[in-house]
Amino acid sequence: MVALACGSAGGGGATQTGEDLVIGVPMSITGSQSKEGALAKQGYDMWQQWINNQGGIDVKGTKHKVKLVYEDDQSKPDISAQLTQKLITEEKAQFLLGPYGSSTTNTDAVVAERNGIPMVEGNGAAQAIFEHGYKYVFGVLSPANKYLTGVLDMAASLTPKPTTVAMLSADDSFSLEVAKAVTDYAPGKGFTIVYNDRYPNGSTDLSGLVANAKAKSADIVLNSGHLQEAIAINKAAKDLKLDAKMFAYSVGPSTPDFITSLGKDADYVFGGSQWTPQVKYTPSFYLSVQDYVTAYKKMFGSNEDPDYHVAESTAACLALQKAIQNAGSLKPDRVRDALASLDVMTFFGQIKFDTRGINVTKPMVVEQIQSGKHHTVWPADVADAKPMYPAPGWSSR
Repeated sequence: MVALACGSAGGGGATQTGEDLVIGVPMSITGSQSKEGALAKQGYDMWQQWINNQGGIDVKGTKHKVKLVYEDDQSKPDISAQLTQKLITEEKAQFLLGPYGSSTTNTDAVVAERNGIPMVEGNGAAQAIFEHGYKYVFGVLSPANKYLTGVLDMAASLTPKPTTVAMLSADDSFSLEVAKAVTDYAPGKGFTIVYNDRYPNGSTDLSGLVANAKAKSADIVLNSGHLQEAIAINKAAKDLKLDAKMFAYSVGPSTPDFITSLGKDADYVFGGSQWTPQVKYTPSFYLSVQDYVTAYKKMFGSNEDPDYHVAESTAACLALQKAIQNAGSLKPDRVRDALASLDVMTFFGQIKFDTRGINVTKPMVVEQIQSGKHHTVWPADVADAKPMYPAPGWSSR
């Protein structure tokens, strides 16, 4: 039922309030990726609060408040797919926001496509998700192959220049894509891959691989995996006194939990990042970069800046919002078409999808943890600190 929300009978142009817009969200609330899932949820919840404070999404003069319906997929792709179908069938979700992680996004994408329901996601970077010709699935984040290549660009500029790389990788699709991009890109930047091995996704005892990397005396130790694996590798490096000049991990260093878990041992670690508070984008709507940081701290009572998982999740919401507004409709096919033609600047960066549904327009940056704080160190035009390099040996820290 549609009811008049404001304006008088003879006022003309009165804003109407329509039914709530139901958006389904399968999410890693528990399970191996619950830390990252919690950050993604924060990003979604920030947008929900903001858009509802505006009265909702404006569709041709009728504002629809947003109702986010979460289901806990336990960080398991098969469960996530089942819950995605439940959200559509039982919860009557009109649109979907993606889960956390490439593996779950991959399974959920099948369900979204089969049902003709647009899904905008910000936490599945594997390009494998988008290799099936889907028309209803869109990712706002830079793809997996960009995660550590920026670290290599930065490393090539350092003095003394490191020359050898050990590449460790989890065996999920995202991590393998990150690792392959490194092994393909490194030789062109003057690096030699001296060790390259993979481990089961979710592993927490990685001392064997770290010992192998130490035996190769690599200048750079890279890990392509997730938070708990990055923590495990860093702990093993200290225990085994693997004294590389540089440590860089695809996922983990940007999160508050990385520093909380490792304390001072987190210092000097680099990470590729989708977004930091130092980026210099001028958005066409929503909040500025600084206002976003301020709003995050206020909403969650945090002294920490939001990490990129939070920001990319909010960005997924903004893409869906703008597509609905541009479509002037809640019909899934019209919103899908509006997503396909979207080209908008946000606090997160430009969002513009290629024919696969991937946002290939937005660059990534490189962060480093220095004295327990996150700093953007690459590229120079957005950096707030210089790289601290080489990392001191463990015995002298």
